[in-house]
This record gives sequence, C-alpha cells and structure tokens, in this order.
Amino acid sequence: MYVHNRRYTFPAALRNFLPICCTQAVKQISGQEVSTPGGTTWPNTFKETEPNRRFVQNALEARSRWMRLFFPQFQMCLASLSMLLLSSCGKKEEAKVPVAPSVQVVNAVQKDVPIISEWIGSLDGSVNATVRAQVTGYLIKQNYKEGTIVKTGNVLFEIDPRPFEAAVEQARAQLSQAQAHWQTSTLTLNRMRPLAEKNAVAKKDLDNAIGAEQSNKAQVDAAKAVLDKAIVDLGFTKVLSPVDGMAGSAKAQIGDLAGTPTAGELTTVSSIDPMKVYVEISEREYLGMVLNNTAEERTARAAKLDFDLYLANGALYSIKGKAAFADREVKTDTGTIRVAILFGNPNHILKPGMSARVKVAMEVKKDAVVVPQRAVAEVQGQYSIMIVSPENKAVSRSVKMGTKIDNLWVVESGINPGDNVIVEGWQKVRDGMPVTPVAMAVAGQ
Repeated sequence: MYVHNRRYTFPAALRNFLPICCTQAVKQISGQEVSTPGGTTWPNTFKETEPNRRFVQNALEARSRWMRLFFPQFQMCLASLSMLLLSSCGKKEEAKVPVAPSVQVVNAVQKDVPIISEWIGSLDGSVNATVRAQVTGYLIKQNYKEGTIVKTGNVLFEIDPRPFEAAVEQARAQLSQAQAHWQTSTLTLNRMRPLAEKNAVAKKDLDNAIGAEQSNKAQVDAAKAVLDKAIVDLGFTKVLSPVDGMAGSAKAQIGDLAGTPTAGELTTVSSIDPMKVYVEISEREYLGMVLNNTAEERTARAAKLDFDLYLANGALYSIKGKAAFADREVKTDTGTIRVAILFGNPNHILKPGMSARVKVAMEVKKDAVVVPQRAVAEVQGQYSIMIVSPENKAVSRSVKMGTKIDNLWVVESGINPGDNVIVEGWQKVRDGMPVTPVAMAVAGQ
C-alpha cells in the first residue's frame, strides 16, 4: 500500500514514522546523535551527501503535506468526542435529579344525583286512520290540501255519484211496489176475516189471505233495506275524514277507479296532538320498575314521571311527556317491551316518523360519590382510578362504577369523598410515583 502526495510516493509503513524520521535525519546531518522513542541511540552514519540532502528535503515537504491534510480532521474529531463526553456527563447528572410530573386533580364529590334512563324512540300519531273508498267508482274530486289539518267529517274525495243516485231511485220504486202489494193483501185479509167468522168462506181462503199479507209485508221490509243500502252507498261517494288530524299525501289521482279489491288507500289522516313516542325498554329495566310494587303504586309512580324529549338536532322539546302504556308482550327477537309516551303537540312541530331521544329521572341516588368520566381507566372490563395521596404520590384504586350522568360517573365503591382524583395526566404516572397535583374545575360538580 502506498500514500500519494502529488509528487512523492512513500511506503505505508513509513507513514506512521515520517514526522519522527524527518527530525532525526536533520539532526544526523548536523552530526548529532538522536534518541529514539525506545531509548536507543541512532549511530551517526547518516552522511551529508547530495542524495541524502534531497531525501531529507523531500521528507520535510511530505511531513508538511501530511500535517495540512490530516491534522485538521484529527482536531475536529477530538473536539466532537469532547463535546459528546461532556454531553453524556451532563445527562447523567440531570438523571440523578428526578422531577415529579404535574397532574390535574379534582376532589371526589358526594351529592344527590338523579338516575337518568335514556332510550331512542320513534314518533307516531296517536291515531293513524287509513282512508279507503268503500264503494267502487271513479274519483272526480279531491277536496283537501295535502299536509293540512282536517276535521272529522271533512270531505276529502268525491266519487262519481250518478250510478248510486240511480240505485237509490230504483230502490225507492221497488219499495213503492212492495208497499202497494202489501196494501192490497191487507185489504183482502180485512175483507176475509168477517166472512170467515160467518163461515161464508173456506178456512183455506183465510189462511191464504193471511200468508199473502205477511209475505207482502216482508217484501216491503226488504225493499226498505235495499233503499237504505243504496242511500248509504250514495253517501260513501263522499269520502270523509274519520278523525281530526293532519292529512297526508293523496295516493290516488282524479280519474282512478277506487274501491276495487286491488285499489290501495286514498290517504292517511294522523292525529298529531298528542303524539306518541315509542321506546323499547329491556326486560331487565321493566322488572326493575315493577317488582316490589303493587299495580296502584306502579300507576301512581308512572303518573309522576316527567319525560324529556330531545330532537334529532339535539334541541330539548319544551313540553314534558307522560307515560301512556306498556305493550302486552315481550318481543322474543329483541327481548324488549314497547312503551308509549305521550307528548303534547299544539304547534304541530312533531311529525310521525321522527326519531328522538327520551330521558327520564327514574330515581334520586342519595350521597353518591361522583368523578369526571375521563378520570376512569378501563382495561378488559375492569375500572381503576388514580388518586393523589397526602404524600403527593400517585395511588391506583380499583373501583366499581355505576350510572353516568352527563360528564360525571357515579363510583359505587373504591374511593372516598374528598379524595384527590387525577383527571389529566394519569396516563403518564405509575402507582407510587411522586406527582405535583394542580387543582382544576369540572363542570357539573
């Protein structure tokens, strides 16, 4: 291996001793003895000749070049190594002084809290009347505006009445004919009775007269029934609203044939004041409400409950609701019971089909211990809370949690009222670690 310095080439072994050799060669030329690093003395055999002078000159130039090329890099490496050592020493010194992390804490509060039950519900009219044609005929008129409030008895649709008017006239004529036959038979019977008493006519003739009178009377009654039906059918040509409420969109158009087996409904009218809200409660919730209570006690308790309705946009409906009824059965596919709650709707804000949340305070839990929800850690269904001891050390407590109320959580067991609960920063501390508590305010406490 050789080292190239532009003009000169030296063996690699000479590179490590070049500075020393140059100095020794100069001293030997002057006739001086030079001591080596090992303690030996070089003989004064380096004679001052022209080749030797050129060799020494070349060696001195090579030394200068070596110092210019490699000495700055050596200085930089030495400086970097010094800074690294100093930095490492500084870190070790800092690690020797641990700083207690800062955590935000609140006091566990003891107070009376309402136990809130919440369900998702769907709205429906208190009555939903499906309007259908009861006679077969062609629609000739629609008398209501879709989406408006109608009253009981308002005419919604009209069916062509002419065939039904003709049927009424025909029934009246048949009734008149039957009445005439009855009247004739009655007169005949009245004449036969005195003659029969005097045995002027045969008894058989009297029996025939009585039978003819009764038969003709029955024909009159039948004709009256036919007339009554014809009049009713004529009335059905005006399709009326069966209830007060809001009429929906028309499902049939003018000119459609209504009243056939394949024809659908004409429209629907829903009573929307009050409105029903149906919620599905679990069987467990239902049993918790009814067990250990008589029927009278359950009715009285349900009457006292005030239900809050939260609309889809989060707004609280201004009118409180009251429990209406619970369905007769538990749904086998969901294990829930359908419960209806009535809400007044005087301004017609609520509509059938809307979805909403229903909340109610079922009871008040006395002296409950509550903490912010974000202070609770959950791992595989197990709950824990970090508190700060009087010695300002973090202590982990296993807890049993209860009901959630807004941003708070009821603690059934595990901590005591007044404990300093870590709300922010519990993720970065361990059990027994010194901490610096900082008080914070929590809404709702």
